Amino acid sequence: MTKRWYVVHAYSGYEKKVAQALKERIELHGMHDSFGDVLVPTEEVVEMRGGQKRRSERKFFPGYVLVQMELNDDAWHLVKETPRVMGFIGGKADQPAPITDKEADLILQRVDDSADKPKPKTLFEPGEMVRVIDGPFNDFNGVVEEVNYEKSRLQVAVLIFGRSTPVELEFGQVEKS
Repeated sequence: MTKRWYVVHAYSGYEKKVAQALKERIELHGMHDSFGDVLVPTEEVVEMRGGQKRRSERKFFPGYVLVQMELNDDAWHLVKETPRVMGFIGGKADQPAPITDKEADLILQRVDDSADKPKPKTLFEPGEMVRVIDGPFNDFNGVVEEVNYEKSRLQVAVLIFGRSTPVELEFGQVEKS
């Protein structure tokens, strides 16, 4: 049999501890043949804090751990008896269903992409009201017209002397109002 990806439901906030515990239990029980990778799907995000860009990790499936394994009774019991694991997602309680290879590839691709190009922590949409918190237009309110995630910039229409003026700002210079 080949190893497939399964989604394990863990206590929210304990995903990394569950992944670590699973790896330790696999090592302890010598079940390397049945298991492949154990992964907490995260992406790197950039946020502005205190005027500096900070990178942090964000889980894009909170409460879930991906486990690559060959499903057999021993492997199933090893995962189910791991502390803070609630069970598998998909299929029946005693016969979980793996996610498709296409879904697994998309998740793994998203994890790889975020390492190269971290995403901004807050996402903006055209038509959304924002408040400028830095720069020459400090304390002005405006409407988002365009968003450029590659350059981490957005175009905001700001009312200056009763006229709408387009201004290009960085993500860190605005906040959602």
